[in-house]
Amino acid sequence: MTETQGLQWTDAFLLGYEPMDDTHREFVEIVDKLLTCPDAEMAGLLQAFITHAEAHFGLENTWMEETGFPPRDCHISEHKAVMESAVQVEDLVRSGDFATGREFAAELANWFPGHADYLDSALAQWMAKRKLGGVPVVLRRNLQFER
Repeated sequence: MTETQGLQWTDAFLLGYEPMDDTHREFVEIVDKLLTCPDAEMAGLLQAFITHAEAHFGLENTWMEETGFPPRDCHISEHKAVMESAVQVEDLVRSGDFATGREFAAELANWFPGHADYLDSALAQWMAKRKLGGVPVVLRRNLQFER
């Protein structure tokens, strides 16, 4: 196995809606473990990812449905596609195809920032407005921006 770079939490992922930020920290942690684990641990970690994602996506889907979040169909469809892929990859990993498991973990690491920036940030603002009456102010530490 070649050493793989993991996925680390950064304040760039903060959206300002604490329940979502907490769930996203867990997501990043488990994807990091999938990216860096020995082959022998991958099947168990993939099952842990599926358990996490079912709860994570389920919570967001519930928020969207219960509050009438306008662009919910696209967001829910993305969650469904990730779950379908995870289940397919889990079967492959259980049969010994660790390379596909690593590719899936890498795709999750590539997918998450954009998903969070576009779909989840809109939901976070929607939820904060409903709960707090305004959009969140997010303070991000130690970020460096390229110009």
